[in-house]
Amino acid sequence: MSEENFASQAAAVAYEPEAKDTGVPVCVDLDGTLVKSDTFYDSVCLLLRMKPASLLRFPQWLLSGGKARVKQEVNLRVSIDAAHLPYNQPLLIFLREQQAMGRPIYLTTGADIGLAERVAAHLGFFSGVLASDGSTNLTGNHKLAGLQQRFPVFDYIGNAKPDLPALAHARKAYLANPTQGLRMALKARRLSTEYTFEDRRKLLPAILKAVRTHQWAKNFLLLVPLLMSHQLTVRSVSQAITAFFCFSFVASANYLINDLLDMESDRRHHKKRFRPFAHGDLTAAFGAFLAFVAVAVSAAMLPFLPIPFALWLIVYVVVTSAYSFYFKRVPIVDVLVLSGLYTLRLMAGGAATQTPISPWLSSLSIFLFLSLAMVKRFSELANLRERGVSSTHGRGYHVSDMEQIRAFGTSSAYAAVVIFSLYISHPDVSRLYRHPGRLWLIVPLMLYWLTWVWLKASRGEMHEDPVIFAIRDRQSMAIAVCIGILALFAAL
Repeated sequence: MSEENFASQAAAVAYEPEAKDTGVPVCVDLDGTLVKSDTFYDSVCLLLRMKPASLLRFPQWLLSGGKARVKQEVNLRVSIDAAHLPYNQPLLIFLREQQAMGRPIYLTTGADIGLAERVAAHLGFFSGVLASDGSTNLTGNHKLAGLQQRFPVFDYIGNAKPDLPALAHARKAYLANPTQGLRMALKARRLSTEYTFEDRRKLLPAILKAVRTHQWAKNFLLLVPLLMSHQLTVRSVSQAITAFFCFSFVASANYLINDLLDMESDRRHHKKRFRPFAHGDLTAAFGAFLAFVAVAVSAAMLPFLPIPFALWLIVYVVVTSAYSFYFKRVPIVDVLVLSGLYTLRLMAGGAATQTPISPWLSSLSIFLFLSLAMVKRFSELANLRERGVSSTHGRGYHVSDMEQIRAFGTSSAYAAVVIFSLYISHPDVSRLYRHPGRLWLIVPLMLYWLTWVWLKASRGEMHEDPVIFAIRDRQSMAIAVCIGILALFAAL
């Protein structure tokens, strides 16, 4: 039996109403209750991505009409797709069953009336909608007054402290993903509830997934300049490690912000819709808080690192922000920026340890990571082709671009191998390696791995992020170990 069928059967057993329940309306909150996220903050994130200048008018709206006016103005400028919101599935099952048994269902929310009506129209089982109207913010006591004016008796489902007045005066009170603050308030007032509809992941795993600690592996590039200089000291190693964590926390903040801005498009993606913010496991407000904490931790490490490293970190923040807001939607430019960010990591690592960066290393990284960025885009389009979709949402690529992207990516991969081959023949290599000729053994390994990656991508077997694929793939890691051993063999 599937999880959904089991939940449906359990709901039917637990909530089969008595005859007297049939005419009693079920009033359900929207944000955090029926929908696991907060639609207002989701809308603000979408507004920030599409019309960022509109945020400057928030003070004017707030002063002229309060939060209800702000919600109305935001809803007039951006429209969240109700079909792809992260709904609380056990609660949906319960509401549909209650509606089928003849009970009226009302959506009662502090969200703007326009957004609430779109949600109600999409779900199709609501008898009516009570929501904020641009002048009255229908939360807390305002919501209770609206309910009591319309219904002599009602059942209510909520999730947070603003729902406490309605829960306290409801005939039967239900909870959905309740906050700790609401639980404590209910306990203090000795209020009992009928049932709790839980539909969310645990907090810590959701946070770890949101900050993408697995992506920190990319930041090991900061250590490469020091390792290739063959000048390891206690001070340089400690600086490199500090730079790694400093850079990683900023990178996590960038991932958080990027996911917040991409929530709407991620919810339409067959895999990205399970990301913590798109899936409703973490709210947008909490995501902004996490990003602030990550930046603060990184800033606390900066005094222990050279000023040039801080400058490269600022460049990284500016470029990634520009990528999130604009460049990611511009074909070809997006992959050039991505490959450039890998090279930027090398520059930052060299600045942290005051190690000069070889132009050979810079050239190699540009072509190598351009190829891997092309693999990422190629894999995304391959997945779209399998699902019968012709273009990416929020990107500038079409499935018809696949062959051209493959040509760009494979040529860039082999250009990286050519650059490495020329580097081996350069006189500078003899100062770093006692047996530079042994480095030629690395060339066939590079050719094999890059060709194999593109073959996997062409077969549709590649993870959309080839760097993460390489970290998790045993064969890729074995090749990396062999390359490291050969480099050490050449140096000794």
